[in-house]
Amino acid sequence: MKIGILTQPLLNNYGGLLQAYAMQSVLKSLGHDAWIINREYKKSSLVRTILLNVKRFLITRKILNRPNSIFQPSLIEENIINENTTYFKQTYINPITLPINSDKVMRKLKSLNFDGYLVGSDQVWRPKYSPNILNYFLDFVEDSSVVKKISYAASFGVSEWEFNSKDTLLCKKLIHKFDAVSVREKSGVQLCKEHFDIEAVHNIDPTMLIEVDTYTKLIKAENEPNNLGTLMLYILDSSKEKDVLISKVEGKLDLISFTVMAKNKLKRDSYKNIQDCILPSVTKWLKGFEDAKFVITDSFHGCVFSILFNKPFIAIGNKERGVARFYSLLKLFGLENRLITDLNDITDELIFDQINWPLVNTILKEEREKSTSFLRVNLNK
Repeated sequence: MKIGILTQPLLNNYGGLLQAYAMQSVLKSLGHDAWIINREYKKSSLVRTILLNVKRFLITRKILNRPNSIFQPSLIEENIINENTTYFKQTYINPITLPINSDKVMRKLKSLNFDGYLVGSDQVWRPKYSPNILNYFLDFVEDSSVVKKISYAASFGVSEWEFNSKDTLLCKKLIHKFDAVSVREKSGVQLCKEHFDIEAVHNIDPTMLIEVDTYTKLIKAENEPNNLGTLMLYILDSSKEKDVLISKVEGKLDLISFTVMAKNKLKRDSYKNIQDCILPSVTKWLKGFEDAKFVITDSFHGCVFSILFNKPFIAIGNKERGVARFYSLLKLFGLENRLITDLNDITDELIFDQINWPLVNTILKEEREKSTSFLRVNLNK
């Protein structure tokens, strides 16, 4: 079967890229011709681009007093910053359609003659994250009993309802045309029932569907060197409070911290040294988990890969990015105690607590079999 996978726009997020890679890999292993639909956000208008460049010029000349402004990169800067993540996408995620940044072009996907569409994973059902939320309920697909429509581990991101009333009604009508619905969080099952009047299945993130050996092979293929540290930090939203937590764990466990992120964000004082803003490679990020003895992260996929690589970790709940995702994942493996939302809650007991990895791996194996079965059964009906 030729399947189009519709996920969030593939930018430079490690988790986003790896879940797309994993989803495509799994479908290929099940004998399908799996394509990533390269949905993008709408490009900025020429007028907006000119205004943005004028604003940047004023800031850099200190005419506008915004010393800590994070710049929106130009196209050239963006290509430089993302050169490593772009390499992963071009090398390991294929086939992939040409870029699509409008509803009109989405409707032209019919020309690729897909036998089915799969929506997921990642926060595809979070309205403020998606280019057009209706696309992620397959509004562009003509009604047909022949074309298969399913979701796999689609995420709302949060446990609260963020759809407006109009989109709720439209998406409810569209989702009832799906052959099967799978969500990534337990809270998503409840949201589907309450707002769409539909029974959804709970499945694990695509990155967990494949063995960790697959990731270590990617690391070896790119000949990634060892990291100079033992405490991996993957912090998306840094703060002084988090720095205090990091120092405490570093001292208690006698570890050396390291991070696999760009040295700098693009600001007024750093934009000239663009090399410091380049994101490390996806496989360098994976290597971080392989080398770590402990992980501190405020990222959902940071938690996922800590589990996959069997690394003890502390998860810092990120309310704005969605805590429901963290809780659902960790509860599944009996690891809810690893999640903290108040940085004052960190205790020596949590730092030194030993995770029962044989039990975690047994649960993972069972969930992997269940989730793979969902795909196999619903794509071969």
